[in-house]
Amino acid sequence: MQSELDYQTEISDLTREIDRLQSTIAKERSRSERYFTAVADAVKSGLKSLRLPNVPPPVKDRRRKDAETAIVFISDWHIGKATPSYSTATCEERISRLARKVVEITNIQRLDHPVKHCAIIATGDMIEGELIFPGQAWEVDSSLYRQVTVDGPRILSDLIRTMLANFESVTVYATPGNHGGLGGRSRRDMHPESNADRMLYQIVRMVLEGESRLSWQLADDWYTVADLGDRCRFLCLHGDQVRGWAGIPWYGWARRVLGWASLSRLWPDMTFDHVLAGHFHTPVSMYLNGRRVWINASTESHNPYALEEMSSAGEPAQWLLYVLPGRGVTAEYLVQLGDDYA
Repeated sequence: MQSELDYQTEISDLTREIDRLQSTIAKERSRSERYFTAVADAVKSGLKSLRLPNVPPPVKDRRRKDAETAIVFISDWHIGKATPSYSTATCEERISRLARKVVEITNIQRLDHPVKHCAIIATGDMIEGELIFPGQAWEVDSSLYRQVTVDGPRILSDLIRTMLANFESVTVYATPGNHGGLGGRSRRDMHPESNADRMLYQIVRMVLEGESRLSWQLADDWYTVADLGDRCRFLCLHGDQVRGWAGIPWYGWARRVLGWASLSRLWPDMTFDHVLAGHFHTPVSMYLNGRRVWINASTESHNPYALEEMSSAGEPAQWLLYVLPGRGVTAEYLVQLGDDYA
């Protein structure tokens, strides 16, 4: 039977061991933080070395008429996906087509009034990712590395730079999608920031850091609110938060939007007039008690997984909206991006 002295000795030994382990953990944490800082600084330094020339601004529109804002609503590019009619190269071609059509349509709008500012609202699934669904490895043409650090930055940067060349200022609002999740089916065990869409946005932000006419609002959570003025506040999210009924998501959207709208008193940051989301690859515009909801299409075309599992198919397109503070959305265009609309 142990004496009181023996117990005290064991407690002292355990206390010293705990102190030693805590000291070791603190040192490892400090070392890890230094490694992370060093890598981040190295990446930032490397990106700065690219020295992309700043985009010359367009000629200022000095008309006194109220100026509208163009919303280029982008999502579900799935850069890296490979199907019989889609690839990274096809995506890049279609985004170039989107940029050209945005400029053409905006110039038509400008025949009547100024359109000085452009809001690019990205709601995720910009990349295809890896291990998102069974068999995906046979439906990609590039690794997650290339999607996030090579092809994605090039395609998204080109779109932003084209907008900078045609608008006096540009703001990017960005939220992540489910295809950006890391770790396959276990991705919910990862830190919420561990998302490839977030990585893509941050890389492009760093690449274009020298553009003084460009600003960013990257979501800290699953949503952000793009405040473009009175009656022009948009709740932006990917859309995988919404579940359907009998395989059709629009009932789920009505429940969610009306529920979120009731939270403004308790959660002022979520005060919004309209909603922008992607995920379903089917362009939809809904009216819900004074609020509009736009669900985006995708830039992809043939999708074997969606065809087999959900009996679903879509045509490549993205939404383009115009807003005026005090009036809200004044015009909407579903910009078709298929080869038939080249």
